[in-house]
Amino acid sequence: MTLEFEGVNASFVESYFRLDDDLPKILVQIGKDDYVSAAINEFRGLRILRQEPWECLISYICATYKSISAISQMLANLSGKFGEKICLGSHNVYTFPKPEKLAKAALQELQECGLGYRAKYVSETVRIVHKNGLDFERLKETTYEKAREELLKLPGVGPKVADCVLLFSLEKLEAFPVDVWVKRVVLKHYAKHFQTEFVRKNTSQQSLSTSAYEKFSAFGREYFGKHAGYAQEYLYHFERVHR
Repeated sequence: MTLEFEGVNASFVESYFRLDDDLPKILVQIGKDDYVSAAINEFRGLRILRQEPWECLISYICATYKSISAISQMLANLSGKFGEKICLGSHNVYTFPKPEKLAKAALQELQECGLGYRAKYVSETVRIVHKNGLDFERLKETTYEKAREELLKLPGVGPKVADCVLLFSLEKLEAFPVDVWVKRVVLKHYAKHFQTEFVRKNTSQQSLSTSAYEKFSAFGREYFGKHAGYAQEYLYHFERVHR
């Protein structure tokens, strides 16, 4: 397999696509049953991205209850308004704004980028990070539980946002984010691991309570192990493709 890239060096590509992960070994470890094995066999090679933590944090705060296209537009608006312009040939692109730049933005300016009620959360989180600092490198080195606890203190960061940031940017591959697709997978194929009443209640309800989320997420970490985040990605994609 050949990977072609332009505008970045090889080390960036290797890091961003987590080519340093031993994927064959990981897939053997998470292949605990026939269903996840089917997902692995169909999408073998699927990897988790290693994103820049600051951009990942703000992106997932913006992502709450929004479609992928709407999220992309919000982030493009933020970058175009507050980021730095870079000319790539005949195209202009914009970097994701740094905390010190976003900290100067008025709430209305953020709302004009399409953030809606999320503008308040982004504004408050930006000011906290800019004033007090948030040592992402330290969070990478600490435990999943401690890093998650710290993220949950930030405005707009709930359990799912925290788990996504931990998984995609802070090296916590045991994180198991739960959305409507993953919830559906777990209820359909792993219901035997939960009490009957819990399954019935969460099958009939569309939204997830915080306590229910924690049970689903804890199951993923316990069942799939230290690379549960990889299992989540394969199950998520498999469910969406075969819905």
